[in-house]
Amino acid sequence: MPLSHPIRAYLLVFTLDRQRYALRLDRVQRVVRAAAVTPLPKAPEVVLGILDLGGQVVPVINLRRRFRLPERELRSDDQFVVAKAGALTVALAVDAAGEVLEEGELELVPPESVVAGTAFLEGVAATREGLLLIHDLESLLFPSEERQLSQALAEGGG
Repeated sequence: MPLSHPIRAYLLVFTLDRQRYALRLDRVQRVVRAAAVTPLPKAPEVVLGILDLGGQVVPVINLRRRFRLPERELRSDDQFVVAKAGALTVALAVDAAGEVLEEGELELVPPESVVAGTAFLEGVAATREGLLLIHDLESLLFPSEERQLSQALAEGGG
């Protein structure tokens, strides 16, 4: 009889404007240092532009704008989290990323029980460092934004 092993889920923690967020690690491809972004005409407002990652054109998402945080210019020590958001591979502009947590070690609560406006959240975890907002990449882009972005990429970005 085969032994049953629980599936372990891991989260990549990142910071944005001194708040801690997380993404499911299985959606993340890599973390890279922020680089110059090329503007993409006709892209949704949430898109900073595009980035060439080893020959792959990747849209860069402005999470500050998406989460209604104060805007600021990209800094040389910022990072991009390259991940799958729906059908697209995107780079998420973050202040810093790197810590990996095992989901099983966290006490998760439904997002609507903690904060309002939870459209992009799949959970919230209480940690020693404070609340950790776990984002759902499937809902990061609205369907209309995903269509607009795909069209803008086809027309001018790759």
